Amino acid sequence: MSTQPSFRQRPWFLLGMRGIFSIPALVLTSAVVGFCGFAYEAGISYGQAVFMMGIIWALPAQFVLIGAILAGASLPAAALAVTLSSMRLMPMVAALVPEIRTKSTPTWVLLVVSHFVAVTSWVFTMERLDRVPREGRVAFFTGFGLTLTTVNIVVVSVSYGVISHLPAMIGGALFFLTPIYFLTSIWASARGLEVYLAMVIGLVLGPAFHMADEELGLLYAGIIGGTLAFFLERLIAARRRAKSAV
Repeated sequence: MSTQPSFRQRPWFLLGMRGIFSIPALVLTSAVVGFCGFAYEAGISYGQAVFMMGIIWALPAQFVLIGAILAGASLPAAALAVTLSSMRLMPMVAALVPEIRTKSTPTWVLLVVSHFVAVTSWVFTMERLDRVPREGRVAFFTGFGLTLTTVNIVVVSVSYGVISHLPAMIGGALFFLTPIYFLTSIWASARGLEVYLAMVIGLVLGPAFHMADEELGLLYAGIIGGTLAFFLERLIAARRRAKSAV
């Protein structure tokens, strides 16, 4: 079998690896240090923390799992909680795969690289795909996702327990980097008005619903905010069509 295609894709794989020096990757790595402190304080062992970073590979799901452990949840309940928190990544996979696959891309390759889909890797890749030829996109995404995962596994290995000796303000700042980065990244990569509307409405409704119901407030805010954003976008689009028809 010819190895020519692999040689063609190698530069794109290496270019994806270089993304580890980007601002998104550096912010995520800083947030991973915060995760190490949380895992350490929660009694998660060194090996378990490293394993979680490589296998679960999504900070929110990792926090959900540790929260379930601290709450004394059963194994099926903890697994269900992690699964539900990770369902948010399904639309990202559905949007990314058609953009990176070619007619000759094996299905098993797409299944493997889908493991690396998370907010950081998805936003980083989607913002740069227009500069990558289609035949090099799988290699580009794999290079970035694999490198990002590996580096953060190393970060967990090195910094586990270290953050517990840092001032509380520094630890809190590292935790806070994650939601700030997620918000700014999703806003910057949004391609439709409904996304902006959903984020604004969610930011308004989120605190109010959390005060009303600490356990399910975020879920209510997401369902109601997303529904309102959907119908508002339809209403605005209909008015624009009506104006253009006049």
